[in-house]
Amino acid sequence: MSSMGPPDVLVIGDANPDLLLTGDVVPRFGQVEKLVDSADLVLGGSAAIAACGLARLGVPTALAAVVGDDLFGEFVRAELTMAGVDTRWLRTDPGAATALSVVLSAGDRAILTLPGALAGTGADIVDTDLLSRVRHVHSASMFLLPLLAPHLPEIFTAARSGGATTSLDTNWDPAGLWLGALELVEHSDVVFPNAAELLEMTHAADLDAAAATILALGCRVALKDGASGGVLWDGQTVSRVAAPSIDVVDTTGAGDSFDAGFISGMIEGLSGPTCLERAVRCGSLSTRSVGGIAAQARRADLG
Repeated sequence: MSSMGPPDVLVIGDANPDLLLTGDVVPRFGQVEKLVDSADLVLGGSAAIAACGLARLGVPTALAAVVGDDLFGEFVRAELTMAGVDTRWLRTDPGAATALSVVLSAGDRAILTLPGALAGTGADIVDTDLLSRVRHVHSASMFLLPLLAPHLPEIFTAARSGGATTSLDTNWDPAGLWLGALELVEHSDVVFPNAAELLEMTHAADLDAAAATILALGCRVALKDGASGGVLWDGQTVSRVAAPSIDVVDTTGAGDSFDAGFISGMIEGLSGPTCLERAVRCGSLSTRSVGGIAAQARRADLG
């Protein structure tokens, strides 16, 4: 281990390039070739984008993830390093390909993902000694990490026993089963779903009922509500923050920047509603450029 001290935040999850295509991106099969407006290779993965967002806000942050020993893996490591993320716990698996997502963006988005190294990512990526020394642990994309996901409750328990807070962004479950989500919520201080994810993981009829289910497990809900901003259910009140007016270029990773903003507020001891204000601002500002990290907020952007 280097002489660097421990990070304040450990983010656990996925790291991969996104190939972002814009324009008329709906494919037509039958060997029909279509022309798109742009193609950008950018850093992707919910965990990687959240880690970059925290680092850009000045929070010492490490990422525990796995990449392959290939060009895409080198790209991920270089992008994280440039963003200021501590990569000491980013592992390279020579036997796996780096995961890759192709994002078809035309207002709404469709995503095609090669799991690659994600499929073999297990609990061994998490340094148990580190868990006792960080201030916060954040998990992202649990459903893309089937070997790691069952161990996340014990990882969160260990972190909390050392005094750390915890947060969870499940992202969408491609299998549609949402297994293990509520079990991990029980060990989380805050969960960051969008509306569809919140309804699916709780099987509730509406958002307030869904939030009540999460609150009953001892966890707050900070909802990412897209262009409408965000909503926080903390058990005492319901807080709403509208999104600022932004000329949106690309919404890729905006939710992950939202997560980073909220977590940075928690680290500073800010109130829940103030954390939500920062989260909405960070999520909104990240949409000013293509990809998830190019336009992420810095400290000076927080006002």
